[in-house]
Amino acid sequence: MYEDLAEWWPLLSPPAEYEGEAADLLPRLDIVPGAPPATMLELGAGGGSLAFHLKRHFRMTLTDRSPGMSAVSRAVNPECEHVLGDMRSLRLGRQFDVVLIHDAIMYATDPEAVQATLRTAATHCRTGGTVVVLPDFVRETFEPGTDHGGSDAPDGRGLRYLEWSWDPDAADDTYLVEYAFLLRAADGIVSVAHDRHVEGLFARDRWLGWFAEAGIPASSALDSFGREIFLGIRNGSAAGPAV
Repeated sequence: MYEDLAEWWPLLSPPAEYEGEAADLLPRLDIVPGAPPATMLELGAGGGSLAFHLKRHFRMTLTDRSPGMSAVSRAVNPECEHVLGDMRSLRLGRQFDVVLIHDAIMYATDPEAVQATLRTAATHCRTGGTVVVLPDFVRETFEPGTDHGGSDAPDGRGLRYLEWSWDPDAADDTYLVEYAFLLRAADGIVSVAHDRHVEGLFARDRWLGWFAEAGIPASSALDSFGREIFLGIRNGSAAGPAV
């Protein structure tokens, strides 16, 4: 999805599908009307569909380890800074008012990966700044299910997908997401692709413990879609370079 099929992302998950999520998130970030835009770093920004709705309120730096997905985001968000890098190890040498990790956090499939990513977030967040993480699920909220969608492009291309989330072993820290894609090229030829994603699944208390260890003690809440939001405030114990 994020390599061979990256160019199809605008037909799979366009910015229009993120408007409601952005509207739910923004009031939680204490935007001050009339103040200069705060700075935001998004780790694992992917195709930039959520950032599209946030960039009016923040000066944004968008990072991802996939060149193809970053190229999609550059086309959608040309006014934003883009940096290639892994959210577990990225070090930019500067700090931001807000560090955001959206559903890219689901690809941290073991505790060490989550902890490394939160250390990256803490390192890049100024003291008193906010780290917000939005996993698709925590262990307490996971339910197997299906989704579907897709759209068409003006050039005749089209994409339709079926998404199936299930957990073959409730005793471990992962679950599976299976994607089936129908891809119609501009010449009308349709191909089929299957993609399996292994995603992390951890209990809420483990998340809160990892935030505290990283120096960003957090609270959790459910958004208007029933998904977990972790919001932490960076304290002085998380060492990181000043801007």
